[in-house]
Amino acid sequence: MAKLIYILNGPNLNLLGQREPGIYGTDTLETIEQKCRDRASALGIEIQFRQTNIEGVLVDWIHEAGAAKAGIVINPGAYGHTSIAMHDAIKGVGAPVVEVHLSNIHAREPFRHKSMIAPAAVGMICGFGPHGYELAIEALAARL
Repeated sequence: MAKLIYILNGPNLNLLGQREPGIYGTDTLETIEQKCRDRASALGIEIQFRQTNIEGVLVDWIHEAGAAKAGIVINPGAYGHTSIAMHDAIKGVGAPVVEVHLSNIHAREPFRHKSMIAPAAVGMICGFGPHGYELAIEALAARL
C-alpha cells in the first residue's frame, strides 16, 4: 500500500497569485499543487490536495485523513491562529501533521505569531514560500 498524504489548504489560499504577492508570492494554488504532486511522485507517495474556506470542512478532512492512516500537510491560513477545533481534531486522530505557512508568521503582525495547530503538529515550516510544501512532504515521507 502506497503512503498517503493529505495536503489541506485553508481560507483565502484559493486567491494565491493575486492576493498580496509581496507576501505570498505569485504562484497560484494550482502551481503549488503541481509541485507537490511532482515531489510526492518522486518519493512514491500519493496525495490528496484540497482547499476550502470553511473551518468545519477542514476538520472533516482531518478526520478523513486520520481514518485513512495518512499524514497531513496543512496550511490552515488564518485558522491556524484561531482554531481550537482543528487543534482538537489533529490531536483526536493522531495523524502526523506538518503545519505550513508561505510567509514567516513570526516576522509579521503579533496576532500571527501564535499557532493553535503547532502544539498538535510534529513540526512547522514557515517562510519558505511554496517550497515549504515540498519540505513538509519530505518530512512526512520519512515519518510514514
